[in-house]
Amino acid sequence: MSAERCVLLLRAVNVGGNNRVPMAELRAALSGREGFGEVSTYIASGNVICDAPADPKAACAQVRALIHDTFGVDTPVILRTRADLTRALADNPFPDAAQDKMLHAMFLEAEPQPNAIEALTPRLQPGERIALRGADLWIDFGAGGVQSTKLTRPVLDRALGVAGTARNLLTVQKLADLTAG
Repeated sequence: MSAERCVLLLRAVNVGGNNRVPMAELRAALSGREGFGEVSTYIASGNVICDAPADPKAACAQVRALIHDTFGVDTPVILRTRADLTRALADNPFPDAAQDKMLHAMFLEAEPQPNAIEALTPRLQPGERIALRGADLWIDFGAGGVQSTKLTRPVLDRALGVAGTARNLLTVQKLADLTAG
């Protein structure tokens, strides 16, 4: 039986020319490391598919250190297994979202602060919705899209109390497929 696959989600890399982490170089650097198995990447925004490590927290710290030492970028690395991704998709609180690309799952490093939703709710724009499912924050940006939201990274970080990285629904579905084995 093959190892369970997972995705390492890097936060805010290769977006708008900031935090350059060439995926081919990262893939090559991880391919030779014990415990990651066959390594692949999906799109340039920081999705690394590999074997699920025995110690996820240590693996995330190892990859974060590797990225910092090799590329000079300090970015949180958040791990989700295929089971985590399929559970997130099944728990999608907004299956009625008008556009899949405007619905995002924000995968968090840990459980957020208890009052996170209450802190974020006043910042919502008309048509936006949020819901917390364990360590996943779902955001439906509605017709206004990401460009009109007041849920900026600093606002989210402050309210949640933990780092996170978001992927739209289409990307989450693709990552679940890619981790199938």
